[in-house]
Parts: sequence; C-alpha cells; structure tokens
Amino acid sequence: MSRPVRHTVILALVGLGTLLAAVGGWRYARASAPVNGPIVLISIDALRADRLLSYGGRGTATPHLDALATDGIVFEHAYAQVPQTLPSHVSLFTGRLPFEHGVRDGVGFTLKPSERTLADMLSARGYATGGIVSSFLLRPATGINRGFAFFDADLGPASAFSHPLTRAGNDAEQVAEHWLDSLGTSRALLFLNLADPLTSAPDASPARYDAGVASADAAVGRLVQYLKAHQLYDRSTIIVLSDHGEGLGDHGESGHGLLTYDESVRVPLIIKQPESDARGRRVNDVVQLIDIAPTVLDLTKAPIPGTVRGRSLTPLFAGSTTFRPARAYSESLFGAYHFGWADVTSVTDGRYRYIASPREELYDLDADPAERQNIAAAQPAIAAQLKAALKDLSATGPAAAMAPVTAADREMLEALGYVGTFTPSQPSTEPSDVKDGVRTVEQFRRAVARLNAGEIVAALDEFRALAAATKDNPDIWRHVAEIARDAERNDIALDAWKHALALLPTNLNAQFGAASAALRARKLDEARRLARAILDAPTAEPAEHAAAHEILAQAALAARNPGDARHEAALAEELVPDRPVSGYITGRIAFDRKRYADALDAFEPAMAAMDKRPEESLADLRLVTAEALAATARYAEAEYLFTRELEVHPHSVRARTGLMSVYKATGRTDEAAALSR
Repeated sequence: MSRPVRHTVILALVGLGTLLAAVGGWRYARASAPVNGPIVLISIDALRADRLLSYGGRGTATPHLDALATDGIVFEHAYAQVPQTLPSHVSLFTGRLPFEHGVRDGVGFTLKPSERTLADMLSARGYATGGIVSSFLLRPATGINRGFAFFDADLGPASAFSHPLTRAGNDAEQVAEHWLDSLGTSRALLFLNLADPLTSAPDASPARYDAGVASADAAVGRLVQYLKAHQLYDRSTIIVLSDHGEGLGDHGESGHGLLTYDESVRVPLIIKQPESDARGRRVNDVVQLIDIAPTVLDLTKAPIPGTVRGRSLTPLFAGSTTFRPARAYSESLFGAYHFGWADVTSVTDGRYRYIASPREELYDLDADPAERQNIAAAQPAIAAQLKAALKDLSATGPAAAMAPVTAADREMLEALGYVGTFTPSQPSTEPSDVKDGVRTVEQFRRAVARLNAGEIVAALDEFRALAAATKDNPDIWRHVAEIARDAERNDIALDAWKHALALLPTNLNAQFGAASAALRARKLDEARRLARAILDAPTAEPAEHAAAHEILAQAALAARNPGDARHEAALAEELVPDRPVSGYITGRIAFDRKRYADALDAFEPAMAAMDKRPEESLADLRLVTAEALAATARYAEAEYLFTRELEVHPHSVRARTGLMSVYKATGRTDEAAALSR
C-alpha cells in the first residue's frame, strides 16, 4: 500500500473512531440525562395485581391500565411492605422498611420529622411537587404531605352526622388536572392517590370491589388523555402501583391489614418512560415499593441517600441480567396493635414465601399460588434459609407503642376497617397466632359496618356476641358499652363496663365508664361507689378527681338532693376552675322542675365556657340545653345543638329523637321521616 493510500486509510479510521465516539457519547448522554417531563406517580388503594388483564386477570375491565402496561414495563413480582395504606405509602416515599421509618400501623403513627421523603428531595432540586389523596388514611395530620408544596386532601363536605372517608377518583383526577394547568414547568412530581377499590367488610364483595377497580381505571384514563392533549404523555414518566391488595375472602379476610399472603401484599407495578425502547417489557425479578423512591431519584439524577434501603430499578429497564436477586419483606402488626396477637413478618424470593408466626408457614408460589399447602415441615431446609434471611432483614427489639387517637378519628378509622384498640389485661408470653383471629376481625368489621349503616340494634347484638366469644378483650366490651349508651340500653352498658373492669381493674377510663353507666341506669349507690373508688385511686390526677366529683354531683341530683349536688359541683370546680359544673347543676335543677327559661339562664353561660374547651364534654350539657331550647320554641338553636351532638355521637337515640321533634315542630316532616330510617 502506497504512503498516500495509507494516510487516507488512517485518516478514515480516525474519523470513523471519532464519529463512533461521538455517537456513543450522544447515546450515553441521552440515556443518562435526567427526565425532563413530569413524573406522575399513581397509587391505587387496595388494587390486587390479579385484577388486571395485563397481570392475567379476568372479568374486570381495565383498558386504561392495560394500555399503560403496553406502553411501559410490567413488573410481575412487586410487593408492598405492609398491607395498610399509611405505612405502605411511608415506605414508598422514604425507600425504607417499616421498622426503619417507624410507621408500623395505620393507627396511632405519624411520619417522623427526621424522615426525608421523595417529595422532599425532588422539591430541593427545583421540582414542583403536588399531592392529591382520596382517603382519610392519608390526611395531612399523618405527615404524609411532607415535601409537597401543594397537597389536596379535601374529601368533600361533611354531613350533619358523618364525615367523608374517601372521594371518587374522578374528583381527585380533576384536581390533578387543575394543578398541572397551574404550573409553568413540566419539571414536576404529581402524586395521585385513588381510593375507589377501597371497601370495608361486609361491603367488600367481589362485584363491589371490581366496580371500584373499574372506576379507578377510568380516572387513570382521564389523566392519560389530559397528558396526551397537552403534549405531555410522551415526555412523562408514569408509575402506577398499589399500596397493598385486598383479601376478598381469600384466607378468610375480606379486607386487608391482618395477613401477608399474596392477595394482600403482591401489587401491580407499571412504569412508562419517555420515548423508551422498553415498551411492553415484562420483568420477573422481585421488586418492592421501597424501590420506587431510589428509582425516581436515579431517573432525575438526584443523589440517593445512604439511609434508603430500596434499590433503583433502572438497570431492569434495559433488561439487565446482572441485577442482584432480592427478597421482599412484608409485615403486619395489625393483630398485635389492635388485638394483642403475635406479629406477622414474611419474606418472599418470588418462588417461595416464608411467614414467621407462632405456626410458621412456607409456600411454593409456583406450585401453589393460592398458598393453601403449608410446606414448612416438608421443606425444612428452604424454611430455615428464608427464616435466616428474614432475621437478617428484620429489626430487633419491641415495636413502638401506638399514640392515642381521638374518639372521632377512631370512629372514622374503624369505618375503614382499622378496628380494635388493644389494652392488655395481663402480659402475654405466648401471643396468639393471627390465623386464629381472622374470624374475630371479620366479625368486628361487620359489626362496625352495621353501626355505620345506622343499624344500631343489630350492631349491638353483633358486638355482644363477639364479646361473649372472645371474653378477654376489654376494647370489645367498651364498644358494647358505648353503643348501648347511645341506644339508651343502660343496663347493658353497665354490664359491659363491669366486664371491662374485671379485665382492667385499675383502669380509670373503665371506672369512669362504669360509674357513668350506673348513673344513667339509676343505680345510684353503685355510681357513688365507683366514683369514690376513683377518688381513692393512687394514680388519679386532679382532673380525674374533679370528674369523680361531677359524677357524685349528678348522683345527688338524681337522688333529689340539690344541696349535696351543689357541694360536689363546688369541689369539682375547686380542682378545675374553668369547668362550669356548678352552672350545669343549677341548670339541671331548674330543668328537672320544667323551668326551662331558668335552666337556660344557667346552661348558656356553661355552654359558652365549654366552647372554649372543644376537646372536652360535660355530662349531657349539650343535650339538655338543646331540649330546653326546644321546649321554649327556640327551634333553630335547638337544631344546631342536636346536630352537634350527633356529630360527636352519631348513634345517639336521644339526640336523634330530639332533632326529629324539632323537624316535626317546624313542619319538616320529610326530614323527620328520613332521620327515623
């Protein structure tokens, strides 16, 4: 080869190398550049993976979710950390396991200020952050709104007697559109929570559930259409997942929260990328919700904190075959916190699931996807291997205690299936296996559902049967007592509080409950005895002594001894000066003598004083004031107070009857009839 030819060849090779390097650099830059369109994270509450056609489901029409699956990557084996909404979302946003972030249950826990969330980290990098939630379980008070500059948890207006617990996906999706419209940038994180499939026993029938899934699918379709209409869809990273599944009767659980089988913790996960070559790819690797935060951080080229347990899934987008296999951790402390049973922790590698409980379980998910055959005894080596892996994953030491919740919050949480508030009567060295308690939880949820449907007599019967069957759960006896109080079944209420006291003999709340029930049942000697026992209790605080004197004042009033009633009221006010016990007693003396105008002269200042203490109540002050107002034809004021009473005690027969009388007196017969149903 001549020298000129050699030079030409060399120059050509150099040029080709430069060109290939440039192309390679361009491809690398394109692959490694942060996403420049919106990141849309859609969480569909309680959506089982097997309800989607793209996951092999049949019968449920989910065309929009299945279309996203066609455009994106489908993760066949994605798992939630907890089968409950709040702790699952906390794991989702922090990338940390429940024992690391500390939110172990949907009741009595809030996100710690020290925990950094995905919204926190993206906001710090200049992203607009917006969250729209559709469930009371994700209210701002839980801290789940951390890092969101815009957070909408408006579930709609409350009625006179109830507060909404969820909102329709269509309503939440419209808020998402309005927020996106308000932005001047596509550099945004949108979190949209849809609660349409969420139901509580006994409403969680497959047909009702599937209707909720279809409703959520329609909301997803509307958002996708919005993104397409605004030329954002192709540039968007869309992540669709669920926080947990739903039992629907599998393994006996109709709802969720107690068990960690596949129907409760396996969730759909679909990720659509901008202009991706991975459309329609299906990934069989085990992944978890804790992987979502690091994945999004990786896509935005943000640093992933060392405290994050999850892993970025981006290598799997390109079909990586070197991605280290993972084992997914799940737990449920629902039975422990709400009923005093054993914790449930589990681990799955995609083929096997091991569940640690008093009776350990091992299932071959390939051969037995319904998890009916426990092979722990037949396969001890596999069980031991996964047990060791679970021990490596799990925290040591006792879980944190639940914080107290208000009575109003407790009622709404129970309506969503978070039933029971366990108070141990004695320490248990061998807590029960949750598998033995499924029927109890289902009966509890059914009773609460009847109560919420206004079937107070049926609910009372359900709770009484449950209390008789379980015997040693003081919280169930408390439910019996409170429902019986509202139903004016005072003897039943007193008997229930006595059972609770037998289990918790030093519990002051149970003693107050029993004393008040004895008072309403006109068993005055017993009411006095119980009140004096509170005065003698070594742990009683001054406020509790004052409350005991209030009961003694009311007992004296019932015994037609106004002098003693005034004396006990004065003792109560010495201990807590700003509680108008004397005014209440003065008003009650006049009220019992049918001197309603005089009664109101005492009640109204007392009501004004109690309005400054909205977290407290004073006997039946609000009720008797309303009744005195109705007796003096001040119907509008009476209606207001009866309505307020029903907001606090929605099942109160006395308040409901009083409000019906106001409606009838003002010619509103239709409203009176509606209230009587």
